[in-house]
Amino acid sequence: MSDVRRVSTGAPWEDTFGYSRAVQLPNGLVLVSGCTSVIDGSIVDDGPYEQAVTSFNVAFAALKELGLGRDDVVRTRMYLTHARDVEEVGRAHKELFDSVRPAASMLIVSGFVDPRLVVEVEVEAYREASQS
Repeated sequence: MSDVRRVSTGAPWEDTFGYSRAVQLPNGLVLVSGCTSVIDGSIVDDGPYEQAVTSFNVAFAALKELGLGRDDVVRTRMYLTHARDVEEVGRAHKELFDSVRPAASMLIVSGFVDPRLVVEVEVEAYREASQS
């Protein structure tokens, strides 16, 4: 898989757990790992709306490294620790993706690696591989 491109962002868990923030496959599909509201090693500890926006912005930064953007997103997954946060996270998603309308899932999970985190997102994007 030598044509696979990988993006690392320096997040502490990337080296510890051995993963990349994003992986671009030769067919143009980009998979972005779970993103949280950790910026420069600190958690943006605001509400679920703010954590969702920050988490998606982390994903957008990884996409940008590969030459893609929000309009290339075809699927999102939002993981929340509380059902009460569905409306706030949904509002953030609508603001960011209303014109894009990716396939989306929202799931309630038992928790994340830090209990202050209430949202984690995954993004998949696609841009047709350029013809050589």
